[in-house]
Order: sequence, then structure tokens, then C-alpha cells
Amino acid sequence: MAFASFDNKRSAGPVAEINMVPLIDVMLVLLVIFIVTAPLLSHSVKLDLPKVSSTLNQAVPDKVELAIDATGQRFWNGEALNRAEAAARFAAEGLKPQQPEVHLRADQAVPYRYVAETLADASKAGLSKVGFVSEPERP
Repeated sequence: MAFASFDNKRSAGPVAEINMVPLIDVMLVLLVIFIVTAPLLSHSVKLDLPKVSSTLNQAVPDKVELAIDATGQRFWNGEALNRAEAAARFAAEGLKPQQPEVHLRADQAVPYRYVAETLADASKAGLSKVGFVSEPERP
């Protein structure tokens, strides 16, 4: 594998051989790197964990039934009270970690002012789950 000679009779032509030694050196270095790093990537601790079955305890939030009759009288779960007492109870319910659902039943003849006051009191207390209860129309 001579690359040059001192013979002037031969003209210098292109070299048609590929030098494989540097390519083999690079491949051997890469092989060593992969052999060393492969066990480090799959390192895990073998544990024998206990097997148990459990169910998630979900606390069901309370439900508050608030009714307003045609005269504007408010009823908290069937108990009659005025607006100040209802606002105080809303504030107490708003401090609980599980916010209750407020089901609002209003008579169709009640002025909207009473419904709006009740919604404002619930909103001030931080209660956001308010639902309006109605009866289905009969054919």
C-alpha cells in the first residue's frame, strides 16, 4: 500500500483505495460507549410491592333545598326564615370544604326581586352550584 514513490516514470494518479483504519477506530469507540451506557439506562430497583384493593371515598356534598313561595317567604329545607337568616346560612355553608348544591324552587308568581336577592346572597357566600328546580309541563 504505497502512496508515493520516488519513481518519476510513473505518473501520479488518483488513489483508489479507502483508508479503513480511522473508520474502524471510530466504530470501536462508539461500540464501547454503547456497551458502557446501555446498563445505566435500564437501571431499576426490583421491589415486591404489596397488593391491596381499595375504593376511593368520595364525599357527597350536601344539598340545600331553598324554596320561595308566592308571598316571598323563604324556606330552608322546609324551615321558614327571612332573608338575613338565609344569608347567614349561606355564609356558613360557604365556609365548608365541600360546597353544597343549592336547589332553588321559586313559585311562578313570586316577584323576580326575591329570586335575585337569594342568588346574590348565595354568590356573596361563595356558593357557585345553584340549580333551578321546575316541574315538567303536562300535555
